[in-house]
Amino acid sequence: QVQLVESGGGLVQPGGSLRLSCAAAGSSFTILAMAWYRQAPGRQRELVASIRAGGSTNYVDSVKGRFTISRDNAKNTLYLQMNSLKPEDTAVYYCNTPTGREFSWGQGTQVTVSS
Repeated sequence: QVQLVESGGGLVQPGGSLRLSCAAAGSSFTILAMAWYRQAPGRQRELVASIRAGGSTNYVDSVKGRFTISRDNAKNTLYLQMNSLKPEDTAVYYCNTPTGREFSWGQGTQVTVSS
């Protein structure tokens, strides 16, 4: 089965930056759209950024202009560059395909934005 492994989270000050990585094992997602999601306690999982196989991207309004999703197909890796982080960005971040036939969810990586 496909395994998704998220990494790169941590504790940062407001205004700081993090780069998240998502590595896929057991499959290549070269031809798939991929996305980053986040979930905070008591809240629904939220799609925050997506990237199509052709490279076009989309972002939820709350992160637009601050986050950049990218992919390295040769490395089978998805990235999320997060700048100008805000406390409301605090959540566990997950990657998956938004195609409707998602892989099993990984453990996610915790992002905490706090002074």
